[in-house]
Amino acid sequence: MRGRRGSDRSTDLTTELPNAVSLKDVTVGYKKNVVFGSLSLEIPAGRFVGIVGPTGSGKTTLLKAILGTHPLFAGEVRLFGQSTTGLVPGTLAYVPQLESVDWTFPVTVEQVILMGTYTERGLWPWPTRAQRRRAHDLAYRLGIHDVLHHHIVNISGGQRQRAFLARALVSNPKVLVLDEPTAGVDIKTQHDVMHLLGDLNDDGITILLTTHDLNAVASHLPWVVCFNKGLVAQGPPREIFTPDILNQTYGGEMVIVEYEGHHLIANATPLHLHHH
Repeated sequence: MRGRRGSDRSTDLTTELPNAVSLKDVTVGYKKNVVFGSLSLEIPAGRFVGIVGPTGSGKTTLLKAILGTHPLFAGEVRLFGQSTTGLVPGTLAYVPQLESVDWTFPVTVEQVILMGTYTERGLWPWPTRAQRRRAHDLAYRLGIHDVLHHHIVNISGGQRQRAFLARALVSNPKVLVLDEPTAGVDIKTQHDVMHLLGDLNDDGITILLTTHDLNAVASHLPWVVCFNKGLVAQGPPREIFTPDILNQTYGGEMVIVEYEGHHLIANATPLHLHHH
């Protein structure tokens, strides 16, 4: 992978670009409990966005609202100016949290990838030769071609993440949405996944992801949305990751250290002090 990310990528996207994602006065909740209300948020096409915030802040619910899989109490969500119900199949693709997947399901890596072609097939139950070729090309690109015929349970966490990325990409989406794509994998795999997503973004795919890893966002992503039951702030990490904004987002003090050109972020209160 190429050795560049967030800080040296241009964040000055022209205002003439259409919005890939647009939320206007959106209120979402469960039963009578509102998670966030009257949210307006615009994400231009071509942007690579990390959504950060504490557990329970509504990040996953925000993704579901964008995906059109969670009903809105009020407001509207549009992708490229269209409602989510009127989208061309394949416009939007989703990669779930790996922890939410049932790994005992008897399926190979190739079959997982080809699940992404389901909406293209219509009444035809089997993937076409062209769809198989596309799946194999993606597997080569993502470095998992040698495990295509392995059961999904018998491969590493990083390979599983790449398999689900391939499943999402096989439909040639314009927008890729990922929920905690680096959770549960080792540090090297985290960096590999973030670099891979950056390369996909360079190909023109708009990418939105949620993550708890502020340092990964600061190192790799050109744009960040701080979210806690509503929009706190958004912009380039170097402008947004300030003690004040992080305090508003997380409800606690953060220490920001500059080291060899990188922002490093840590909780200001050592964990052991809470026990005294």
